[in-house]
Amino acid sequence: MGAELVQATTRDRVDYSFRSPLHLLVAYEQGVRRAGDSYVEGLPRSTLRDVAKKLTFAPAGHEYREWHDPRTPASIAYFYFNPAEFQFDSEQNLADMRFAPRLFFEDPTIWSTATKLGQAIDAPGGANRLYVEALGVVLIHELVRLNLGNLRAEAPVRGGLAAWQQRIVTAYVEEHLSEQIPLAKLASLARLSTFHFCRAFKQSFGVPPHRYHTNRRIELAKNMLAARKYSVTEVGLTLGFSETSSFTAVFRKITGQLPSHYHRNLG
Repeated sequence: MGAELVQATTRDRVDYSFRSPLHLLVAYEQGVRRAGDSYVEGLPRSTLRDVAKKLTFAPAGHEYREWHDPRTPASIAYFYFNPAEFQFDSEQNLADMRFAPRLFFEDPTIWSTATKLGQAIDAPGGANRLYVEALGVVLIHELVRLNLGNLRAEAPVRGGLAAWQQRIVTAYVEEHLSEQIPLAKLASLARLSTFHFCRAFKQSFGVPPHRYHTNRRIELAKNMLAARKYSVTEVGLTLGFSETSSFTAVFRKITGQLPSHYHRNLG
């Protein structure tokens, strides 16, 4: 096991990225960001602002990438686990287990152990090695417990997009946010008919493809407005809206407020 405790004391933008044969658990002890984007391979991106007390898990081989424009100082703990080094019994070991990626989830048991582990590592006078190792073993057991529970819960669910289909479709949407994306194009990327693609997409993301695309456009619009460098008209045109009125209508429908009000109230 490896660990890093990171404290960002400035308000400058911070970027993180990671991909390796190790499992990564991220514990956000504190932090609110003005803007940001977080991504774990296999999952949709998130622009959640208040990440305090959240957890993220990137399984071995999965890409983890995010950036923060901090509103408050951030304190984040990174825990790395080598699957090849853990074996619970003769029938189960981490090298053979497939872990599900998770982004900004909550689990009181895992959070409590991760907090204790971070405090033990950061203790004045140096860490108690045996105590740290014991907490690390407990933490990985708790991650296994969560993963097994997740597999049981998801077993009956049928018809969603596979992980590779989710990755390729969401990546295409992110790269073409300002464009009208034909449904047939997304279906072809997933190698499905449009009918089956729509059903599978909603099963995986909870909303139809068009709604997902619109939601991501508005999230980007909020980030651009938060930067306070662009007018409402400029944001709308940049995101492909032909008129400010149409951008305003969509923004209000999704956020419940006018973009001009959102822009004025940010500070």
